[in-house]
Amino acid sequence: MRRPAALAVLLAVPLSLAAALALGSVELGATRLSAALFGGGDEVAREIVWGLRAPRAFAAFACGGLLAVAGALLQILLRNPLADPGILGISGGAAVGALAAILAGAGGAGEHAAAFAGAMGAAGLVMLVAARLGTLDVTRVLLAGVALAAIFGAVVSVMLALAPAMQLRGMLFWLLGDLSAAGSPAAAWLVLAAVVIAATALGSRLDALALGRDKAQSLGVHVAAVQATAFVAAAGATVAAVMLAGAIGFVGLVVPHALRLAGWHAHTALVPLAAAAGGSLVVVADTIGRTAVPPLELPVGAILALVGAPVLLVLLARMR
Repeated sequence: MRRPAALAVLLAVPLSLAAALALGSVELGATRLSAALFGGGDEVAREIVWGLRAPRAFAAFACGGLLAVAGALLQILLRNPLADPGILGISGGAAVGALAAILAGAGGAGEHAAAFAGAMGAAGLVMLVAARLGTLDVTRVLLAGVALAAIFGAVVSVMLALAPAMQLRGMLFWLLGDLSAAGSPAAAWLVLAAVVIAATALGSRLDALALGRDKAQSLGVHVAAVQATAFVAAAGATVAAVMLAGAIGFVGLVVPHALRLAGWHAHTALVPLAAAAGGSLVVVADTIGRTAVPPLELPVGAILALVGAPVLLVLLARMR
């Protein structure tokens, strides 16, 4: 049962990327599309495929993979099935920084720099509050993340209330998740590869940590080191995803749950499958957002919530 499902998850990666390259507001046709894919055909078709659609599709995949892996790590680290990347307050910190840059009239580089500063500041605050005697206190992580998310949410609300009308649309799209200005995904892909490799290498120790701190220690696991590594990896993945596409939610919650309900609990398999499934999910959602009501674009975060929430409810209803 799990092997065919794993093959389906892996097969979704090329299929979702192929659909993202083929579909858009401009109809290329099979001949022009196939020629452009292999570097031939007319210049306009090549620019549409490789200059516009391909970078956005790869950015969407990296973003989804990062959020899904971060969610899987946080659910084990915090031993909370509701944990997702937003619980650390990192998305809220990035949102405050990005919206402040938009209000100040900063360009794309300034906006990204401010979002990075806000996200790293939030992650540092959570780490500072949660660290105790060389270990991460799980309860403090949760409470610190919730408190920071509440503070940042209030600040964002004030910013939206004070924002000029012509800037409000861009700010709302950033908060809902927007890949239209994602830029180059190369850095995000490097972070994704590093996080997946690190988390997979820790797979057996994460499995032990899922049994509880005392049980993991009795099995010879250095709990403090594993907790710190998982936290840094989850925080880094969240920062990279937020920097790329804004505050996209739901992926980090639903994808690890779906995989665990399908029977994957060992992290050596769960982590890479989460990256594949999360990346494919965001690629599909972004493709739908680009093509549903052309020439308008729908926020990818809204599409994910509309599609992902019913899927999670169905999975929960079918769970034994």
